[in-house]
Amino acid sequence: MAEIIQRDGTWAFDGTTVRITPGLHRSVPLFRQTYGEVAVPLEAVAGVAFEPERRRGRLRMRLREGADPLLHATGGRLPDPADPYRLLVDVDRAGVAEYVAEEIRHALLLDQIPKEPTKTYLLPGPPVPVSVRSSDGTVSFDGTQVRIDWADTSDRVKRATGPRIIDVGDLVQVEWLPNSGYEDGFMRFVTRETSFSKLPPEKDPYALDLWGSTRRDLLTALVATAVTARLPHPSTRGELAPGDERAHRPRLAAAAAPPSADHHDVLLRRLRELGELHRDGVLTDEEFARTKAAVLRGF
Repeated sequence: MAEIIQRDGTWAFDGTTVRITPGLHRSVPLFRQTYGEVAVPLEAVAGVAFEPERRRGRLRMRLREGADPLLHATGGRLPDPADPYRLLVDVDRAGVAEYVAEEIRHALLLDQIPKEPTKTYLLPGPPVPVSVRSSDGTVSFDGTQVRIDWADTSDRVKRATGPRIIDVGDLVQVEWLPNSGYEDGFMRFVTRETSFSKLPPEKDPYALDLWGSTRRDLLTALVATAVTARLPHPSTRGELAPGDERAHRPRLAAAAAPPSADHHDVLLRRLRELGELHRDGVLTDEEFARTKAAVLRGF
């Protein structure tokens, strides 16, 4: 057993699994404490390294592409301190950190673990049910349905539509961008009907606008990951790494293709719904004009 225990957390490697447990100290980000212990099978690991620094070093683990729904859902946008695959190491424990990293690397060589992308998720993601209260409302996922209950501060368009319930079978993907404290973030549930929607997150009834506490809003990544883990693996949809030039080709082809009749029907229904909200006095003239323009851009 190779193990290192730090205030930031614990890494323990038994030859087949790296068990990562977040520390309980107040300096450990809320996201990591809430995400909890992560058991990483050796076959999910692409590499590990210890990066020494003057005061503190860092143990970093790199996973194989497609192995972890958390990394796929967040798209590498998790702030560095919230990354569960990173451990701060005190300078006097650098030797232990190097030993742990070397043991993992040695096992990767012995087991001949490939570095190519995986075709299935090798980590399960957060358990369900999971529920998070954000600045725009409370989002819950029970394994089969996503439910969004809007906050009193949510846009009136969202509150007027009532709670949003989405079956996981209707979802295409989850788009997530964290609230940085300088710019708002969002979490959008993309369905077959809304995949062409251009509504801004603050108006989109399928999206949470993340503008409040960055610490609290970051927890929405738990829901994004839990949902992503239950969607078809990206390899089945032909998704490629962002740096692969081929990744741009299907997107360009899709952009060049004319919108389908079903897509136009969805937008027309949205326009009718907006018109009803405007007539009922829920939307002001300015809000109606701005939201209508966003929908029309989808034609």
